[in-house]
Amino acid sequence: MLAYLVSFAVFAGVFALLSLGLNVHWGYTGLFNIGVAGFFALGAFTSALFTTAMPQGILALYSQQAFGLEQPFLVGVLAGGLVALLFALPVGLATLRLREDYLAIATIGFAELVRLVFQNERWLANGPEPLRGIPRPLYCLVQGPDCDWLPAFLAPLFAGLEPRDYPYVFLLLLSLALALGYLLLERALRSPWGRALRAVREDEASAQMLGKNTALLKLQAFAVGAFLMGVAGAFYAHYMVSIDYNHFQPLFATFLIWVMLILGGSGNNRGAILGAFVIWGVWTGTAFLTDLLSPLLQALSPDLPARGPYLRYLFIALLFILILLYRPRGLLGEEKVVSVLGRRE
Repeated sequence: MLAYLVSFAVFAGVFALLSLGLNVHWGYTGLFNIGVAGFFALGAFTSALFTTAMPQGILALYSQQAFGLEQPFLVGVLAGGLVALLFALPVGLATLRLREDYLAIATIGFAELVRLVFQNERWLANGPEPLRGIPRPLYCLVQGPDCDWLPAFLAPLFAGLEPRDYPYVFLLLLSLALALGYLLLERALRSPWGRALRAVREDEASAQMLGKNTALLKLQAFAVGAFLMGVAGAFYAHYMVSIDYNHFQPLFATFLIWVMLILGGSGNNRGAILGAFVIWGVWTGTAFLTDLLSPLLQALSPDLPARGPYLRYLFIALLFILILLYRPRGLLGEEKVVSVLGRRE
């Protein structure tokens, strides 16, 4: 049970990073991004390519990739975030000056384009087959005296760890990244820059009249949110060890993130994190529910049990509708006073 809870917390933490990125887009700037899966996939595959080694020997006959730089985990994470940011810039430049629906169309098209490229281009990241061998960060801590870089005074802290304890190490690493992302976002979004983003969201014309470069502000917010999504993808890839295009379907990697943000509270970073943990709990719980409903589905029709997994999306969709009807502000809701100076007054 403890191992299951640790794994649950890891996945929820990854989705919390995605929810924070979407919160910068929608919650603070009003950017209707429904292409979260695209930036998520870019971060995952980029980090994998930066940290893995090129296949050699007989493995090269079955596994292909554009490059393998064997860089450290931190380099892979930063590369994943930066590549997602760089791809966000042309998408934003092409659409952010137009109406919101153009951004929605562009982002969902971009996400599907990214997924289909990774699915069909075998030379890039093994195409339809999984990209395997993604290294686990700090795995040497659970393999005995293999971490030569570890200071001697810290070695006793990890002396008793075994490979089965690795999820705890990864959870600690992910928790530090999530805490850092949250603190940096809180600092930025409570600054004049963050208040300018809210002004753009509420009334872009009025913000322009006050001398704000709204196009630049929206592009900055779009880039920052995409960077966080890329970082989340990098952590996801290194935890899964093996990834392919199926991990980045729009229903799983976009729709679910939107439900997390809306439930937790759009415009509230703590709400974005809370919503990720709650909805991931609901999502994992529906897997058990569909198993329990299997006899009933079998009694109704022999074909229904095979469609049981789709009931999970139905349950989440119904929950989403109930949230919008009865709790539109989410569990925490947006804070009206965001400036530290305003709080002191």
